[in-house]
Amino acid sequence: MNRELRTILEGFGRELSPELIQGTNALFAGLNLGIAPETRITRDISYGDDPRNRLDVFTQDGTSGAPVLIFVHGGGFVMGDKHSEGSAFYSNFGDFAARRGMVGVPITYRLAPANRFPSGVEDLANAIRWVKANIADYGGDPSKIVLVGQSAGAVHVAGYVAHKAWHVEPGGGIAGAQMFSGMFDTLTVIPNGFHIAYYGDDPKGWGRASCMAGLLNTDIPLCFTLSELDPEDFQKQAAQLVGAWGVAHAAYPEMHLITGHNHVSPILSIGSSEREIERLVAGFALRAIRRSAAAGK
Repeated sequence: MNRELRTILEGFGRELSPELIQGTNALFAGLNLGIAPETRITRDISYGDDPRNRLDVFTQDGTSGAPVLIFVHGGGFVMGDKHSEGSAFYSNFGDFAARRGMVGVPITYRLAPANRFPSGVEDLANAIRWVKANIADYGGDPSKIVLVGQSAGAVHVAGYVAHKAWHVEPGGGIAGAQMFSGMFDTLTVIPNGFHIAYYGDDPKGWGRASCMAGLLNTDIPLCFTLSELDPEDFQKQAAQLVGAWGVAHAAYPEMHLITGHNHVSPILSIGSSEREIERLVAGFALRAIRRSAAAGK
């Protein structure tokens, strides 16, 4: 990241204030290069019964047997969408996948507090089920699905990986999962209004939603990221995951510290001249697919 961008992001601070969120969105909206003319977009495909069970598909002509990146947006469980009219986000992610010879599938899911755990995991499972049944029509390979989630979206991705009850098939039916700035252990998370909205009013009952044990025991290739300017609770959760992983595996997980970035900036930077996150996402996806293929999945 160039020094000017880093200085601006540092100026927003670490806490998820309106200034940080709105300022970072405006900053990268101004840097976004737009959708590639070769990218074809099919919007608002229904994958479930709820009006928010919608997904978009991004691909380019000639794509065949390609990896599929399903993107799950953040928003504290209570807000967010895969696309807003006039905004570059999160079509920037779908276009990035298409430009890289993949198929991009940003999804929208039900929101709290009207929909509580495990609604996000259920919706993601239904989206995966739709992709496996239909993505070949758009040039994707249903055996090469990689999940990418940010913040609350990372929690839903972690929940899908960790809780086999929602797997669409043995092994989850995915080649890998990448989680940007997630929360993984509801037993140690610092409760706030967003958590209460999704998990319920009593933190004593949140244990069933914890992803830690399932993440430590899965064979699905995983990648985690933490932003240098993430808030304190995300820092603690990442450190806890690394420590638990070391005990369980006598090894270090694929955990990337993304220097210069804040909580929301990594995904927003996709589609700008800042290519670091694009390389990180694409590189992990291809490694995960190769590893899964070698394992016979």
